[in-house]
Amino acid sequence: MFSQIRLERQEFDLPDRIRERSEEFARRSLAFLFPHFRTRETQAPDLVAEFEALCLLGQEVISPLLGPSQGDCGHIYQCFAEALPRIREELREDAEWMLQTDPAAESLDEVILCYPGFLAIAVYRIAHFFYAQQVPIFPRLLGEFAHRETGVEIHPGAQIATPFSIDHGGGVVIGETAVIGPRARIYQGVTLGALAVKKKFAGTKRHPTLEEDVVLYAGATILGGDTVVGAGSIIGGNVWLTESVPPRSIVTFQSSTSARADDAIEYHI
Repeated sequence: MFSQIRLERQEFDLPDRIRERSEEFARRSLAFLFPHFRTRETQAPDLVAEFEALCLLGQEVISPLLGPSQGDCGHIYQCFAEALPRIREELREDAEWMLQTDPAAESLDEVILCYPGFLAIAVYRIAHFFYAQQVPIFPRLLGEFAHRETGVEIHPGAQIATPFSIDHGGGVVIGETAVIGPRARIYQGVTLGALAVKKKFAGTKRHPTLEEDVVLYAGATILGGDTVVGAGSIIGGNVWLTESVPPRSIVTFQSSTSARADDAIEYHI
């Protein structure tokens, strides 16, 4: 009666409780970087012991995932230890950028503790490290933890400069080959997606590029690997954009001249 289920269980060769332990790794990583995320379970006598516990957990998950050519995961965690100060500094810059640009934010602690956008970006920056190390599955599991917690889906392969802000967060989707320059701001419901979702395009640049100082308001959808949103541009709410716009563009559904800079290029679609 259960022969097929039994066979599939025998063939399943991923680490036991891989989703649960990946989520725990994400939580422990956040707690290591910022005391705001500490819980009774993540605390350790000192930072060294805390990091060793974090690495042991990660090794249990990713060691079985690595191919023969990748060797063991000791080198990866040595690189992770070296990368953590940089990741923390980037995340602090992200949090400071959110504080500077959101009039509702009253303190850095509030941003770190309360903003789903910060949590999503923090987990992305950790996941991106392991993606760059070519660890399979694990980076996506980290990203899906953040997705479940915040409603923000950032593929770990995306290239996102610092600082970066996601305000409110729910429904944001950032694809694998998206490139985002520094000081970008994204609001809820924004999609950076592909023009065509076909398997033959795997490995190609399918998602858009945002240059520095771009703002995408709620519900904006930007599609295509060749689509570039020029520096300093503002894309209004619910805009559907599939072609590049030059720097300092304002793209809206209807005219709105009150906020236009003298040398801005205004589009109405």
